[in-house]
Amino acid sequence: MRTLITGATGFIGSHVARAALAAGEKVRVLIRRESSRTNIEGLPVEVATGNLTDHRSLEKAMRGCRRVYHVAALYSFSIRDPQRFHAVNVEGSRAVFDAAGQAGVERIVYTSSVAALAHPEAGRVVTEATPVDPSRIIGAYKQSKYRAEQVALEFAERGVPVVIVNPSFPVGPWDGKPTPTGQVIVDFLNRNMPAYVRTGMNLVDVEDVAQGHLLAAERGVIGERYILGGRNVTMKELLGMLSEITGLAAPRFCIPHAVVAAAAYANVALCRVTGGAPRMTPDTARMARDPMYYDPAKAVGELGLPQSDPREALAKAVAWYLERGYVQRGPLRR
Repeated sequence: MRTLITGATGFIGSHVARAALAAGEKVRVLIRRESSRTNIEGLPVEVATGNLTDHRSLEKAMRGCRRVYHVAALYSFSIRDPQRFHAVNVEGSRAVFDAAGQAGVERIVYTSSVAALAHPEAGRVVTEATPVDPSRIIGAYKQSKYRAEQVALEFAERGVPVVIVNPSFPVGPWDGKPTPTGQVIVDFLNRNMPAYVRTGMNLVDVEDVAQGHLLAAERGVIGERYILGGRNVTMKELLGMLSEITGLAAPRFCIPHAVVAAAAYANVALCRVTGGAPRMTPDTARMARDPMYYDPAKAVGELGLPQSDPREALAKAVAWYLERGYVQRGPLRR
């Protein structure tokens, strides 16, 4: 069986490619000409050059494919132009679903995000069924993922075989950019975290997320959403696990949210002058006010989503960052 994967050069996409290959699928990957191929280097995949905004390249890439994993997306909290998110995440996804429907693909797994689900408030744990108030969605990236998910649901209603998965906060190797969660790990390893914020997240092993994609293709119901998540942890608990893994001391002081918000505005203003990318923005500061907790019970029960220990995923991520030279502060004190 031949499978097409978009976004295979990214963090989640590269793991989906590895999982599909391990399952015996013949993998074709759609890659932009300028994209780095580091994450798939050495993998026996067929490369199709193209992008989400080039309909002809999509049609060509899907020929002969029975499955499509649409993982590609523009992911950032520092890009100020919302039209870029709309063009790639919304209209690009529309083009993928349209081309897949015309090609007669048997199953499309769309990688959405928990960003498209309801906004967690006061420690509430969100499920796929929690009502979404679009006005509560923070930031252009999250808004684009919500709109793209609505497009996916529209195609499913029209008979295009789309299943939606919503990864939470994956951790593991090959998170090279890195994601916000990966950046926490890198900052911890470099002793750049003198304090922490009172927040929380749902940690999941990225390899479980990849398996969740394959399980959704096999067992998922068309038009349904599945949270690919793991364990809900506070930021303090996350840093405690990193301390156990590395032997480094975890920060003991908690920063008030008002201070975080002020620092975010200052960071954005500084980056406008220097041209750098902000480490945090007012949007990310607002997101941190509420722990982002999610319940993966539906994916566990209906798909058989694995639930690996997040400590193991964190340990693999730590080892990968050490091997790749992300740590600049000398050897760890073990």
